[in-house]
Amino acid sequence: MSDPKFTDLFVIGGGINGCGIARDAAGRGLSVTLAEQGDLAQATSSSSTKLFHGGLRYLEYFEFRLVREALREREVLLRAMPHISWPMRFVLPWDPEMRFDSDTPTSRILSLALPWMKGRRPAWLIRLGLFLYDHLGARKLLPGTATLDLRNSPEGAPLREGFRRGWEYSDGWVEDSRLVALNARDAADRGATILTRTKVVEAQPVTGGWRIETEDPQGHRRTHHARLVVNAAGPWVSDVLSDRLGQQATAHGVRLVRGSHVVVRRLFDHDKAYFLQGQDGRIIFAIPYQEDFTLIGTTEAPHPDPDQRPVCTEAEQDYLLGFANRYFRRQLSAEDVVWTYSGVRPLYEDGASSATAATREYVLALEENDGAPMLNVFGGKITTYRRLAEQALARIATVLDVPRGDWTAGVPLAGGDFLVGGVDRLVQDLCADHPFLTGAWAKRLVRAYGTEARQILEGAQSAADLGRDFGATLTEREVLWLMEREFALTAEDVLWRRGKLGLRVTAAQAADLQIWMDARLRGQEPAAAE
Repeated sequence: MSDPKFTDLFVIGGGINGCGIARDAAGRGLSVTLAEQGDLAQATSSSSTKLFHGGLRYLEYFEFRLVREALREREVLLRAMPHISWPMRFVLPWDPEMRFDSDTPTSRILSLALPWMKGRRPAWLIRLGLFLYDHLGARKLLPGTATLDLRNSPEGAPLREGFRRGWEYSDGWVEDSRLVALNARDAADRGATILTRTKVVEAQPVTGGWRIETEDPQGHRRTHHARLVVNAAGPWVSDVLSDRLGQQATAHGVRLVRGSHVVVRRLFDHDKAYFLQGQDGRIIFAIPYQEDFTLIGTTEAPHPDPDQRPVCTEAEQDYLLGFANRYFRRQLSAEDVVWTYSGVRPLYEDGASSATAATREYVLALEENDGAPMLNVFGGKITTYRRLAEQALARIATVLDVPRGDWTAGVPLAGGDFLVGGVDRLVQDLCADHPFLTGAWAKRLVRAYGTEARQILEGAQSAADLGRDFGATLTEREVLWLMEREFALTAEDVLWRRGKLGLRVTAAQAADLQIWMDARLRGQEPAAAE
């Protein structure tokens, strides 16, 4: 098949950067096609630590511009998607005797100025960093830093003896893969074409722009034409540039870093997270997760091949558990791990000596190519995806006519048209209108779909009205919504990327869901449940 009509943009990559750019461009009146070789957010963008944060530790590297931009974005994003993101307080315990093997610019200055500290981080230095963190980003919505007495507080109760003092500060949580799906949904609602399970085989410059050939899982090929190509392939950005777009190597590149996480049963009874500092100079987080669990991560290890599926190794699991065990009373072992996941972060290659020291900045490289312009996206972090998209469109506007200016700040994603802090009220109203819902079920729906949960439940007077029950409150009505509006095609898409019900359903239930979805995709009426 061939489509001779030129679209304005052809975006390669269905992660957060690709979908964010597609949404922004479509909202400006540009015609957009996006192709993703797997599912939306199948790689890096579903495997983050799931935080909207400024990056407190980046202050040690003097990354003030990046931290400022991310801090400002936190509140913009929290307001635009209060169903899938929310404020979170982070507890930072302080051990005056702990030594840190660190080679940051801050630690080098401290070693020269105060050599007797011998690798320690003094309390005043941590408090100074938190002061900067509070004030760099024009904070309005989130509360500032507070000092904690860990000897007599709920935050200190889960910790081992010896932690007397600490601080708590604000950042934000986000359901990362839902963020991607909702950006793709919004882009499609504004006219973009979203093609999942569609691999770009090759692209060639032609008169007027690019000729792009794609292939679906059945081997069917299609030819597209676009005035500009956006290469937002994440870990594959360099491979796409050389192998698919046929371009020579550029001065830019990415360093692939594997970040692994473990999930254990709930470690503490409050809703705050922990920011934990290690003797190796790294930090990890311990975060309340999916009501009944705690998420611990992340590691940073080289990952040379983007086509090699990242997995949390036994050594990484042991590292994370050992790290947590230095802080928490409850000692963890491999038997406590209920799930692990790992993703590959494409950090911009700045020549840093380690993955920890590598910048989290991003670079947008526009190549004009004699009438076949191409924008390559190197690096980036989830918190700054919207700003990255704005800057990408600013670069694109130098070679294409863009009808409209910046517009995404303050515009909610689907279901996010309510105030931050309004989830409990939505849950109460949903339970009042549909008495068969439990509080936990209603909260899950509101956290996933926000105000659109009402549409999913419309007319239902009982659970039976929602169709087949696939377990863990997942019903036929919800699965159809995900298939028809959020590009879900497989049980894995539904259970692990549009949500995390994979933690709660059995293997048999997951298999039944896949059989049911396959039948629907073939246009057949699925068999009744036994």
